Amino acid sequence: QVRLVESGGGSVQAGGSLRLSCAASGDTSHMAWFRQAPGKTREGVAAVYTADGSPFIGDPVRGRFTISHDNSKRTAYHQMNNLKPEDTAVYYCAEGYPSRWMDAYEYNSWGQGTQVTVSS
Repeated sequence: QVRLVESGGGSVQAGGSLRLSCAASGDTSHMAWFRQAPGKTREGVAAVYTADGSPFIGDPVRGRFTISHDNSKRTAYHQMNNLKPEDTAVYYCAEGYPSRWMDAYEYNSWGQGTQVTVSS
């Protein structure tokens, strides 16, 4: 397992942008972002295969969110644009070697979570 440290959450108005960062303490395979809103299950948002930077983006955020990875810093970045109130959730960074990137149980390491709040 690797230790993951997230940063970059906060509060914005609808239409605004935020960038989340997730720094890993060691080598990684896939780094992903999940989110969980109150009363809802954890949802896969995006993932990146760190070996070649291949991104995977969930349908609800495609066209608004992107994900990238800097190997030299062992850090994944999650750029969120045109945020909507329904994007409000705690966002978690995860690392693992998943068969399906959007399945939370496939990930071995998790960050502490960072709150993203979007007001209308």
